[in-house]
Amino acid sequence: MKLAITGATGLVGRFVAEETLAAGDTVLSLGRNPPRPGFFSEPVAHMPFELGAPPPSLEGIDGLIHLAFQHLPGRYRGGEGTDPDGFRQANLDGTMRLFEAARRDGVKRILFLSSRAVYGDWPAGTRLHESLAPRPDTLYGEVKWRAEQALAGFYGADVATASLRATGVYGPAGPGQRHKWEELFHDFFAGTDIAPRAATEVHGADVASAVRLLLKASPEKLGGRAFNLSDLVLDRRDLLRELAQIAGMSLPLPQSADVTQVSQMDCARLRDLGWKPGGWPLLQRTLKEMFPGL
Repeated sequence: MKLAITGATGLVGRFVAEETLAAGDTVLSLGRNPPRPGFFSEPVAHMPFELGAPPPSLEGIDGLIHLAFQHLPGRYRGGEGTDPDGFRQANLDGTMRLFEAARRDGVKRILFLSSRAVYGDWPAGTRLHESLAPRPDTLYGEVKWRAEQALAGFYGADVATASLRATGVYGPAGPGQRHKWEELFHDFFAGTDIAPRAATEVHGADVASAVRLLLKASPEKLGGRAFNLSDLVLDRRDLLRELAQIAGMSLPLPQSADVTQVSQMDCARLRDLGWKPGGWPLLQRTLKEMFPGL
């Protein structure tokens, strides 16, 4: 397959692109700038693309994987800053233009990276499954939900579509980039007091394997549906304890967080397609990869 990927040079995009290359498919990176030499394990073609601009031609593309999202650096919820209209125009209007171009140019499969933020203000500790009504309480969640709806409307005999509602994604960053916990790890080793926190997480490689499953699944199994994508409920105390053990150091740990207040995502729909995330063992292996970069 020839796959076009927006946001291919981001944290999630690099994992998806590498999974695609390993499967023997061709990757076209859609983004502002071409990947730097050596960023991917194999050469990747590039086509200029910005969410706020008209989309490029997608003729000859078998599948579109839309991962790109315009936001303030390091912020998703609240990523609109002081420009909610610009945020909405780029991310919602731009996404809808991209979907329209893909359908117009004969792309047969479209996947969209959505977010658990579409669930919004369900009470803490709620088991989140795809049959729950979305209740986004941020502009980020609202835009993701409306983009999901637009894409679901494209599903039919000529195109297969699905959205992945991902939780927080972790994993080693690409060359020249920082991973999501780098500041946390620096603060920990510096002896800074760290607030308790627990959250749901999924490894970038597990996101990529989910994308691969949806690319190969029969169209009726996608059906324009959303698929929850999450693996671990991770307490910072447990994460940093593991990191200290890898480093061979004894350091003060934050207090345990109340994990009962974390709304976990039910991923049975994706697991029924054969998805098997790496769990704690994958996290342990990944920390050993992430630690040398500190």
